[in-house]
Amino acid sequence: MKLPPLRAVHCFESVARNLSFSTAAAELSVTQSAVSHQIRLLEDYLGEILFIRQGRKLSLSESGEQYLEEVSPAIASIAKASQRIREGEQGTIRLALYSSLAVKWLIPRLSEFKRLYPDIELTLNMVAEDPDLSDKTGDCFITVEQPTRNYVAVPLYNEVLYPVCSQKIWKEIHDKPLPEAIWDYPILSTDSVFRERGRDWKKWCEAGGIELPKTIDMQHFSHMLLAVEAAKYDQGITFANGYMVTERDLQDLVMIPSHGLETGDHFYFVYKNSRARQPEIKKLANWLQQQCV
Repeated sequence: MKLPPLRAVHCFESVARNLSFSTAAAELSVTQSAVSHQIRLLEDYLGEILFIRQGRKLSLSESGEQYLEEVSPAIASIAKASQRIREGEQGTIRLALYSSLAVKWLIPRLSEFKRLYPDIELTLNMVAEDPDLSDKTGDCFITVEQPTRNYVAVPLYNEVLYPVCSQKIWKEIHDKPLPEAIWDYPILSTDSVFRERGRDWKKWCEAGGIELPKTIDMQHFSHMLLAVEAAKYDQGITFANGYMVTERDLQDLVMIPSHGLETGDHFYFVYKNSRARQPEIKKLANWLQQQCV
């Protein structure tokens, strides 16, 4: 099937809808002569006159009326399909983010978002590593990887970790010298923080001018979520992101008074430039920033 010159069809639809070459030119952001050229091109292709010009009055010919009736739905369908790919379904957002961040930080706050924006359907896609910035993964993302092109990156927060332990362990160490009392318990290290075993505790000691004992019992976990859960059950002392310790967590956990550990990770809410005006994306971006104040 051979297609007509599509740019000419687009120009025809605009002229036919407005019955004005100048209005169509303004709508399409081209010159009036460019529009006239495209109409002549289409009329030559079809072998039919599409417009009747009577002085300054412009009207559609019989062929023009028939052609407009048939191509208008097709153009509208193309525009709608393209918008759906660029901006997603209206009222629906797929947010891809790290599983630990979703479970410990976002989900406890979601009821407020749903109360404020009941018409927005927010679907979460939890990932273990940095999310792939593609439509297959989500419409928007929370990631520590700041993209350089074709995306908007809204800063959320810079990650700082603090040592935490269970209420039981805290009762045993709160009146003892710190950090010396910490080394009497298993130390729970999270491999994913610095991509190196035990580096989180080494960096924390360096930041505080503390010597890490060689005789400590260090246990390793792949992700912070696992280590924090283990700490809740009196299995040792670990690090938690300050933003990820909820009020409910504080029923089981205590943040040990100490200096923090800056990991160097900066969290961003990321979405395509083409979706910058999508109302649902803007509302979610603003709400996420408010949660990080």
